[in-house]
Amino acid sequence: MTPPAKVARELQLSTVDWTRYRCVVAGTDEVGRGCLAGPVYAAAVILDPRVDWSDLTDSKLLAPEERSDLAVKIRRDAVCWAVGISSVEEIETINILQASLLAMKRAVEALRHPPEMVLVDGHMKFKGSWKQETLVKGDLRCQPISAASIIAKVARDAFMIQQDILFPGYGFGKNKGYGTSYHQAAIKRLGVSPLHRKQFSGVKEYLGSAGRRVCRPAPAAGKLQNPS
Repeated sequence: MTPPAKVARELQLSTVDWTRYRCVVAGTDEVGRGCLAGPVYAAAVILDPRVDWSDLTDSKLLAPEERSDLAVKIRRDAVCWAVGISSVEEIETINILQASLLAMKRAVEALRHPPEMVLVDGHMKFKGSWKQETLVKGDLRCQPISAASIIAKVARDAFMIQQDILFPGYGFGKNKGYGTSYHQAAIKRLGVSPLHRKQFSGVKEYLGSAGRRVCRPAPAAGKLQNPS
């Protein structure tokens, strides 16, 4: 893995020293926003500043094994972490942007220790009583956000692997709901499942198709929290 600081320099991005805030800082990020199927997941993490977190970076730059190993470290050594989920129904009702912000809000709300500052990946804040600061490419530049991106990615990937058993044929175990050529061909062949986002291009075109429909309930929204 390329060192995170080197990647940030190559992209001409400045890293963010989150310890300078001198308060309890949480990072939050979402995953699954661009998928054709499945809920959107977000995580919030409060890191322990006494731990070396120099190996954290954007989850998308990590191999699955690296993500899994780092997720174990984060769950073990962070002050606390939590996951928030927005369901497919919520995505279709309030749109994917608002659902992503809602998932991040739920993750922060579920933290065992309330943060004094929330660092948000991207450029949009969400409703809440916390002080917030947005950071574009924060998952690459800021360790608490990197940690959140890893926890969210590992949690959502595990969920989508389970869905591959419930909704066979779409390749969810490999594509995690993203619009790969295999996935798009499967939608055309099998029809649209309850896990699919029916307002998304690549899905809505096949709502009236003659493909085989899978009629199982889609997952609900909620929160996951690390044990006390």
